[in-house]
Amino acid sequence: MSSTWYGDKPPAPHRLDAMGIVLIVVRGGHIIALLVVGFPLLLILRPVERAVWGLVRPITPHITQFVCRQACRALGLNLEMRGAPMTGAGAYVANHVSWLDIFVLNACKRLYFVAKSDVARWPGIGWLARGTGTVFVERRRGAASSQTRVFEDRLRAGHRLLFFPEGTSTDGLQVLPFKTTLFEAFFSDRLRDALHVQPVSLIYHAPDAQDARFYGWWGDMELGPSILSILSVRRQGRVEIIYHPPVAVADFADRKALARHAEDAVRSGLSP
Repeated sequence: MSSTWYGDKPPAPHRLDAMGIVLIVVRGGHIIALLVVGFPLLLILRPVERAVWGLVRPITPHITQFVCRQACRALGLNLEMRGAPMTGAGAYVANHVSWLDIFVLNACKRLYFVAKSDVARWPGIGWLARGTGTVFVERRRGAASSQTRVFEDRLRAGHRLLFFPEGTSTDGLQVLPFKTTLFEAFFSDRLRDALHVQPVSLIYHAPDAQDARFYGWWGDMELGPSILSILSVRRQGRVEIIYHPPVAVADFADRKALARHAEDAVRSGLSP
C-alpha cells in the first residue's frame, strides 16, 4: 500500500447556489434513506447467513448491490458497462479514483472490497465498509501471512474480492504503478490453479463545464466538501466501467508478471 497521491493542485469545489443546496438535500436525503433502511437489514440478516452458510453470503450482497444502484440513480450518475464481469471464482483489480468507486463498482457487480486498515476508522464510511464485508489489510510485513489466509478463505467461499493496486485514489486521468504485494496471495497453493483475475478500468467523465478531474479525490482534499460538490452539481457526468478479459493466475510466472499485465490492461481503458 502507498501513501496518498498528491499530483497537481485539486480544482476548487463546485460553487454552491440555491439550487445546489436543494439538490444536496434531495439527493443526499434519498441516499441516506437507502442506507438507513438497507444497512440495518444487512446487519440483521448477516448472522443468519453466518449460522447457516458460514462464509458464503447468498443474501446480503444483493442488498448492498440494490442500495448502491439506487444511490447512483438518486445522484443522477449514469453508469456505462462495457465487457462482461467474470462468472467464475476470482478477483477484480481496478484503478482508484474516488469515494464514488464504492457505489459504482458495487452497483455493477456483487463483490467485496479490499481496503487499507485506516479506512475502518473513517467516520461513517468505515462503519459501512465493515458491515458490507470489506477485507482490511495492514501495511506491516508481519501481517502478510494472516492476510493471505483471509484472502484464500474468502475467495474459496466464492467471494469476488476487488483490489485497488495503486494503493491510493487519483484525479482519474491516469493510472499509477500497481503495487505487487497483494498479488502474492493469488499464487498460494490453494488458489493459483483455480483463480482468475479480471482487470477493470474506471473512467469518470465530468459534468459539462466542470474540471475533467471533478470526480477525483486525492491529495489534501477533504471528504465532506467533495461529497457536497458532487451532490450539488445540476447535471451529473457519467462513468464507464470496462471489464477486460479475465486471466488465469496459473498462466503467469509470478506476482510481478500478473501485476504488470493487469496494470497495462487497466491503463489501456483510459487511453484516448
